[in-house]
Amino acid sequence: MKKMSKEKISISIDARGSHCPGPMMELIKAIRQAEVGEIVELLSSEEGSLSDIPAWIEKAKHELVDMIKEDGYNRFLVRKTR
Repeated sequence: MKKMSKEKISISIDARGSHCPGPMMELIKAIRQAEVGEIVELLSSEEGSLSDIPAWIEKAKHELVDMIKEDGYNRFLVRKTR
């Protein structure tokens, strides 16, 4: 049984199979569309996302709610904070 966050997801992006910088660009686009406080879910199989996504979230001053290692990809839950 995998740990899943109880957060309500407002926007879900499946960027599995997309290469750098695809997942990051998809996340940025979704964050722009989201309302403050909403959660954006990003699924990415790009290994660079493990470092790039958390670094961008911190730089952009949003909140990384959860980062879950799935089978063959990573799930990022990001709260828009501003």
